Amino acid sequence: MQDHTQTNRLELLAPAKNLAYGIEAINHGADAVYMGGPAFGARSAAGNTLEDIEALARHAHRFGAQLFIAFNTLLHDHELEQAQRLAHQIYEAGADALIVQDMGLLALDLPPIALHASTQTDNRTPEKVKFLQDVGFSQVVLARELSLEQIRAISAQTNVQLEFFIHGALCVSYSGQCNISYARTGRSANRGECAQLCRLPCSLQKPDGEVLVADSHLLSLKDMDQSANLEALIEAGIRSFKIEGRLKGLDYVKNVTAWYRQRLDAILDKRPDLVAASAGRCTYSFEPDPKKSFNRGSTDYFLHERKADIGSPRSPKYLGEPLGKVTRLTREGIEIDGHQVTLNNGDGLGFFKPNDELVGMRLNKVEGKQLLLSEPVPGLKLGTTIYRNHDSALSKLLSTASAERRIRVDLRLSECEQGLRLDLADEQGISASVTLACDKQPADNPARALQQARDQIGKLGNTLFVARQIELVLTTPLFIAASMLNGLRRDGIAALEAARLAACRRPERRIALRDVAYPQHRLSYLGNVLNGAAEQFFREHGVARIAPAYEANKEEGEVVLMITKHCIRYSQNLCHKQVPGLKPEPLELKMGKDLFRLRFDCNRCEMQVMGSLKR
Repeated sequence: MQDHTQTNRLELLAPAKNLAYGIEAINHGADAVYMGGPAFGARSAAGNTLEDIEALARHAHRFGAQLFIAFNTLLHDHELEQAQRLAHQIYEAGADALIVQDMGLLALDLPPIALHASTQTDNRTPEKVKFLQDVGFSQVVLARELSLEQIRAISAQTNVQLEFFIHGALCVSYSGQCNISYARTGRSANRGECAQLCRLPCSLQKPDGEVLVADSHLLSLKDMDQSANLEALIEAGIRSFKIEGRLKGLDYVKNVTAWYRQRLDAILDKRPDLVAASAGRCTYSFEPDPKKSFNRGSTDYFLHERKADIGSPRSPKYLGEPLGKVTRLTREGIEIDGHQVTLNNGDGLGFFKPNDELVGMRLNKVEGKQLLLSEPVPGLKLGTTIYRNHDSALSKLLSTASAERRIRVDLRLSECEQGLRLDLADEQGISASVTLACDKQPADNPARALQQARDQIGKLGNTLFVARQIELVLTTPLFIAASMLNGLRRDGIAALEAARLAACRRPERRIALRDVAYPQHRLSYLGNVLNGAAEQFFREHGVARIAPAYEANKEEGEVVLMITKHCIRYSQNLCHKQVPGLKPEPLELKMGKDLFRLRFDCNRCEMQVMGSLKR
């Protein structure tokens, strides 16, 4: 099949906790925003009303941007009717797509809204992605663990739009393949309630109890950052670039969205074969820098195959940028060696105690080399590395209106039979025209008249638009009152906005093909089939044996609770492929009072965390 160079639109997809965050994501350059609806989103703490969905869709559509609603939890049978009704309400509110995990939804009477396959559907192979394409999904969110080679293979064998996470927190498990939260707490990650046990400290030990690594965050990963790999991802076939973070703060949304908008715009400027998926260019009152927003360190994960430094074992919290080491301690504060960044009163600092406990503190005042702290901090010693985890100056900038997004427009003022005509055409080729009935009175001062006409027509400051080119086509300079020119301009802008809204078309549902076979004939509990509609869907697509999802509480004894490409043997230099002659030994993870056996699939280079349901 053809790869995705047939589509030339690049989409920057940003997260939104709520309406206000979504508006700022659009204003800071997002081509699309994803947010939760009133129910059934994989972040149960980030739901939104239908009224807010409608308001955000309206704002997005002004720029030709889109709004996707996360509808990506597993559903119980008794929830299907509500889900069907809510899907229609979301469509009527103006949303452009539903992000879906539960295949039971496809057996319901859904509105003609586009469907995107959530990363929770475990999209790792060309066969799986092609199946999703053929049953009606128009966009598929690929697994974060894929390499460029794997993405290229999927792209070459499908014609669906491919979406990939480029920034933010990483789940240590393949998405949709983690049941450890439900097994130990009853909170299902597949139903938006993950307890994030993977971020807790644990110990690595042998079955005889010998501890190899004590109280370390062995399953906690660094955060994704694909800033350096955007062009490689484009060449591999990615067209939607997704930022994680529906529970992150507004400063994160603004800063990270702006950062990637600048990176993608730089690519677009040198690649005439590619275009942005929406209209408008942004200017910012700050210098975007993702290192200044919450992160656990950065990794490009497995994009360039396996690396040893993807974990964040010391802490799952935000360390910030390293400043230097403590060279002097006083009663009021500290001095640190030659840091290169400007510090400000109110900055947040942090350091690790000898026991690896991360401690935070507030910088009260900067006096020369001395950093005065708000209060004494026990455990602070000479030689301790200090990090800055809150830049108060940047935070202040981001707390105000920090971006302007304007659509470039060409304006042409000419004469017509009634008087004057103003033609407007924006950067996407959408156009409008308005006329003004007036006398064509030659100007006494031709040069001043032309300049006034140009100035008044180009005053677009309080609109969505900025003038790219102004053309005056007049047989002779005319005397036209400024008020008349202003009225003509206002009418023209209103007409262009109306034309843009009229041209805005929501994507249609992809037509599903008949007789599409699922790549497997058997589904275990890891197939996440929790309701009768999902079971019906898979049976219609050739799956003969279907076990209920883990949340059905049917699995007895020890089973696979997590499948991950992150290998603790590899990260601890205990892999026999790394160390010739090393004999692999059985390993266990102890997390509080819970013990999990580790199983290693060395052919696939994957690790499985084994455990049982805590009833």
